[in-house]
Amino acid sequence: MAVTQRRGRRIMMSPGELDAFLAEERTCRVATVSADGAPHVSALWFAWDGTSLWLFSITRSKRWADLRGDQRIAVVIDAGVEYGELRGVELSGTAVFVAESPRMGEPCPELDAPERLFAQKYFGMDAMPYDGKHAWIRLTPDAIASWDFRKLAELPARP
Repeated sequence: MAVTQRRGRRIMMSPGELDAFLAEERTCRVATVSADGAPHVSALWFAWDGTSLWLFSITRSKRWADLRGDQRIAVVIDAGVEYGELRGVELSGTAVFVAESPRMGEPCPELDAPERLFAQKYFGMDAMPYDGKHAWIRLTPDAIASWDFRKLAELPARP
């Protein structure tokens, strides 16, 4: 179970709001640590199953190489343009590689739900189109922080 945030409770998303937000948004930013200790951030598509964030990453990417050496990962998904519209989620924890690399569709019951979610979200299909270049990374977060600045308008003014 993920540790919830202490600060910003007044504007944090409820579990239902968080699930809806992650089902709706399409692009996340993934932060990894390179072998030399330098941070690396890259954009990626994702699926959320209510417990874990699933990343379908190119296996020859810097992100993949970074995570092979250091599995620490942080991911941010956000939306909004004006200050009062900003909302988002930060998830952090340890990356886990799931199934074969690259993914070619070998049976893997753990991937049944995430692959269906991902295929529907991005391709409008019920099954994944494998390309021999991508594989799955699962992030079951140790910590989740969320914010929804639209809630600020609903809050009473502080004295």
